[in-house]
Amino acid sequence: MADNKDLITAQNLADSLNLSVETIWRYTREKKIPYVELGNKQYRYRLLDVINSLSSSTVQENPAQYGTDTDKKLTYQDYLELPEEPGYSFELLEGVLIKEPSPNVIHQRVSRRLQRILEDYFWQVDPKGEVFDAPLDVTFHDITVVQPDLLYIAGEQSSIIKDTRIDGPPKLVVEVLSPSTSRKDRMKKLGIYQRAFVEHYWLVNPNDKTLECFALRDGTYSLVACGMEEAIVEHPDFSGLALKLQELWK
Repeated sequence: MADNKDLITAQNLADSLNLSVETIWRYTREKKIPYVELGNKQYRYRLLDVINSLSSSTVQENPAQYGTDTDKKLTYQDYLELPEEPGYSFELLEGVLIKEPSPNVIHQRVSRRLQRILEDYFWQVDPKGEVFDAPLDVTFHDITVVQPDLLYIAGEQSSIIKDTRIDGPPKLVVEVLSPSTSRKDRMKKLGIYQRAFVEHYWLVNPNDKTLECFALRDGTYSLVACGMEEAIVEHPDFSGLALKLQELWK
């Protein structure tokens, strides 16, 4: 049996997924998510197991953000024909159109600071690689178009860089969470990136001051590094990269 030290409560799980505790209990009763029963109806959860079980499900955050014709899967061509709407951004997640407001100031500050750190690091270890920031389309097949906050294309991946988009999985994708996107980034997009074989996926939460680094292990994301507040996060797959989180929040 796996070590129980990574088990979390329903409240912890709800906070991580930006859901209500009532929703977690409902999912538990309906057996939509995996859980461990410790006895006397004491339930605990493993975050990654729950994320993996939910990632293939449609995420209903705010119906107003989604296209009205839910039976039709939109394509990249449909996406290209969308009219511009100032103050909003669009993504296409496995055929479902998502419309969201532009990010706020704290989101942009944290994203910019992390971009600077990653550019300095990859300039030393992979001079032919490139770090990009949003908005830049990343396409997987014909029904998914995402705009990660940050992404790193390794030097040997240069063939996926096209004139107007990145067509294929970057080496690293970073999403900076906001209250309106937390659930989507943790579940729907995590599943999409995992299925597209994006090797590294990071989640940065400016409000909670946390960094979570997921990496593909046998085709499934595992949490390989994390930290909060003033911690220094050293990533096992990026030698010499020490992320001083305090620099992101200051």
